Amino acid sequence: MKMRWLWLPVVCSALFSSLGGAFAEQLTSTQKQLKPIESPAKSPGTPETSPAGAPVKWQEWSNDIFQKAREQHKFVLLDLEAIWCHWCHVMDAKTYNDPAVRKLLSDKFITVKVDQDSRPDLSNRYGDYGWPATVVFTSTGKEAEIRQGFIAPKEMIAMLNDVIRHPDVQKTKIAHPSSFSKEGSLTPALRKELEKAHADGYDTKDGGWGFAQKFMDWDSVEYAIARSIEGDKDATHRAKETLNKQQKLMDPVWGGVYQYSTNGDWDHPHFEKIMQFQAEDMRVYALGYMLWRDQAYLKAAQNIQRYLESFLMSPDGAFYTSQDADLVKGKHSGEYFSLDDAARRKAGVPAVDKHIYARENGWAIAALCDLYMASGDKKYLDQARTAAEWIIAHRGTSDGGYRHDEKDLAGPYLGDSVSMGRACLSLYTATADRKWLKGAEQSADYIAKHFNYSPKPSVLAGFVTAAGSSGVPSLPLLDENVMMARFANLLYHYSGRGSDKALCAQAMKYLAAPETARLRHILVAGILLANRESSSDPAHLVVVGSKTDTSSAAMHAACLSFPSDYKRIEWLDRSEGPLPRADVEYPKLAKPATFVCAGETCSAPLYDVAAVDKRIKSLTKK
Repeated sequence: MKMRWLWLPVVCSALFSSLGGAFAEQLTSTQKQLKPIESPAKSPGTPETSPAGAPVKWQEWSNDIFQKAREQHKFVLLDLEAIWCHWCHVMDAKTYNDPAVRKLLSDKFITVKVDQDSRPDLSNRYGDYGWPATVVFTSTGKEAEIRQGFIAPKEMIAMLNDVIRHPDVQKTKIAHPSSFSKEGSLTPALRKELEKAHADGYDTKDGGWGFAQKFMDWDSVEYAIARSIEGDKDATHRAKETLNKQQKLMDPVWGGVYQYSTNGDWDHPHFEKIMQFQAEDMRVYALGYMLWRDQAYLKAAQNIQRYLESFLMSPDGAFYTSQDADLVKGKHSGEYFSLDDAARRKAGVPAVDKHIYARENGWAIAALCDLYMASGDKKYLDQARTAAEWIIAHRGTSDGGYRHDEKDLAGPYLGDSVSMGRACLSLYTATADRKWLKGAEQSADYIAKHFNYSPKPSVLAGFVTAAGSSGVPSLPLLDENVMMARFANLLYHYSGRGSDKALCAQAMKYLAAPETARLRHILVAGILLANRESSSDPAHLVVVGSKTDTSSAAMHAACLSFPSDYKRIEWLDRSEGPLPRADVEYPKLAKPATFVCAGETCSAPLYDVAAVDKRIKSLTKK
């Protein structure tokens, strides 16, 4: 999940409401650490039944669903929901509880309900439509109608009858790029076009990228941080203003971030708490703190971590998926979230989706690594390692990839393996433990075997979201290919393997195609980041010395605070042999030292933390 912002694919449709309810502005210093919350899990495909009358007979999605439809002479209706989504609950209570809707569905349709978090293949295909997404198929599998958000009973009846009367008329088609970039990089003209779109998409009045809904688009902020390091003052202003504004969407009591705000401002939050928002916001706040040393940014990242630890961490240390927006399903919770901790707990706690997905844990692990790099607090690194080890043991495959859940109905999915690959690489950066680099390489090799996309014969351009068959075509997803390009490129700089560089080039051939690059209109920073990194070397900081030496450890910790995720941090302990990519020969010195390289220059040996910090600061023009 993932996430794509102008069209908010993970966003429960907000076109029909605005939320009220004031909430406290600051977290008081006297609040105690919260205890974990236990909430029942909801299995995918088994929604709550209607409170009155015969409920809709929901089925799970299956690869033979269209064969069943042909045998029964019926259409197929897919209700793609999110467990945490307010308007999905309203749809269940009102639309699917309406007698006329129920009768029509029973007579003419096979009805399928899927939790989109559980099926990335379906979620990614219909993500443009937000949640709930309603997809109506003919018995041949053709998408006859796709609708976004809440559908009132009368509108639903009219839509279904129209499909029945005109089954051969396809009213909605999913467009996807058909071209690819032979060069594997943005042309200068297209890059300039995207940079202009990125700048023009910034809301100079209220802050943040985008205008209708407010949230922190982490790719945009990270790209602005990268530009700020080079001295771009406009980028500095945009990044800081967005980081500051986003704090209005922080839960002042429990920590964590609400998903987004409606009404074009930051004052009308939707209260669901979704793992990707938590993880990526934590990560970007940590990057902001590394660069500007603003304590508010560190506190924001820590408050998100506090929420994860209190509400979304399993007893084994892996992470759950999300927390519902509603205390009572279908009823807005603005008043509830304005309460203090004691009053909330007295009323009850919104349900937590306790599925443990590899993809969501990969996001959390990478973010915890960045928070460790920013703060130096090993608690965060320990949590990242514990979650990674659990996912590898319980979601890992024998050949280096990952399942999404304990048992997948479809898949494997690209998102799980690329997210965990990035997580392993982040752990290698943070720890210099080579087992994590090996894990990242195994993920890359697994992806190369299972997820290639061929838009034309003999052409590999991008990676599809699912390797298995789900009854609908699997296509590349922009965000996953952005992550793939960035992961594979940085992995290449650590490993030196040509196969990793080739994976990056394959993803970039898809991303740099004009049709793909223009999909977002405004929120294009992910492509700009991938293009920028694939055509340049990361900052390279190497500690040379024993891992048992305290001065070596201190300098390594200082290196980790370089304010970017595009960095190559290594620790050469000669007792372990040469570095995995031995492209630089380092002298043997009488005591531990650090070498800092960026661009085309490398420092002389630096022998203490103060010298390392000074050198890092010299590389930023903030």
